[in-house]
Amino acid sequence: MESPHIGVVRDSMLTNPRLIRASLGRSKSKGLSCPGSDFVYGMVTTIQDGGVAEAISSWYCPAVETRHSGLPRRQEKDFVALNREGVKSGLVTAKELQQYHATHDLRRPAPPRAPQRRAMPAVLPPDITFGICTRPSTPIGELLQQQYRQRWIQQQLDKHTTMQGQDSKRKLGRVQDTRASVLRKSQPPVESAPLWKLPRFQQVGPSLDTFRDAAARQRALKAQHPDATTTGLATL
Repeated sequence: MESPHIGVVRDSMLTNPRLIRASLGRSKSKGLSCPGSDFVYGMVTTIQDGGVAEAISSWYCPAVETRHSGLPRRQEKDFVALNREGVKSGLVTAKELQQYHATHDLRRPAPPRAPQRRAMPAVLPPDITFGICTRPSTPIGELLQQQYRQRWIQQQLDKHTTMQGQDSKRKLGRVQDTRASVLRKSQPPVESAPLWKLPRFQQVGPSLDTFRDAAARQRALKAQHPDATTTGLATL
């Protein structure tokens, strides 16, 4: 079912992924050569730890030790102190300070040694318990009797009773005024500004007067004043 090849079939055609053709119904090969059927994949384990029987019968914990744990630590060079002393001596360039570092030696104090971990004893006491404490058991009796539900309902009832007692003690205060009520009560005075006239007509009186006398005019103004809006009064 494979497509025929024209020409010579070289070995590079079977190893170069660019020249390999995918067979019908199979995935395309990567061109890698696999070892024979007698080849075992993985790595060989050479550790002899005794297996499961050794793990069950003993509890071995090796101590954490370092190579230089017993040797005294070497003090590090204090370059900050060397630079400070070099500047005091009059050395300011990098080359002069480098030469000063090579000819002088100042060490930093050794840091405190961390406490070493103690190795666990080979023989452990028989009553030792490993792990952490478990949480207390769930009260199944209270769950079956629905005590948590009854307790919650009682708390809600007590809270409702307390709120009702507080509401009964409250005194009703003054009703809050709204914008409409404030506008209805308040009638701010309106300053009647004189109408603008041309300078040549300022000294000329009105040519038409619809009121019979001044008293009728005042009565009309008083009757109009309660019905006037807050924006202004009509000038008669």
